Amino acid sequence: MRTHLTITTVALLAGAPAAFAQSATSPDLPSAGETKVDTATFSRTVPSANRFEIESSKLAEQKNVAADVKDFAALMIKDHTKAGEDFKTALERSQTTASVTSSGPALQPKDQAMLDQLKRLDGDAFQAKYIALQMEAHSKRPVMAAFRDGVRIG
Repeated sequence: MRTHLTITTVALLAGAPAAFAQSATSPDLPSAGETKVDTATFSRTVPSANRFEIESSKLAEQKNVAADVKDFAALMIKDHTKAGEDFKTALERSQTTASVTSSGPALQPKDQAMLDQLKRLDGDAFQAKYIALQMEAHSKRPVMAAFRDGVRIG
């Protein structure tokens, strides 16, 4: 059963460098290679992506999936909860007018659509889609890579 976690971990680590090389697919998402990210875009995108990670991982804990996938989901909840708290603290310390409410932001349409898709699945179908979305989220979201790597916002 550890195979799923191993595959997911290797895929996430292998995909990490791709986050730096990718250009934005939308004018809303600046590339991770840029040295400055628009504050409004950053403060709108990061909390939604982070919340998607938490909500999708909570689903994984409830669904009929392998134990190692549930362990991975628990780790994602822990890590992304801390990341959300760190982000909120950073915003509070910054000189921006952006804020994150205690209930969190509404998910952006893409994140909500992915979460809705996961809610309809179970078992192997859920597990495969959850792993694929985790790989995508950790390797193809340039704004999240910017947050992870401390790119200057403003």
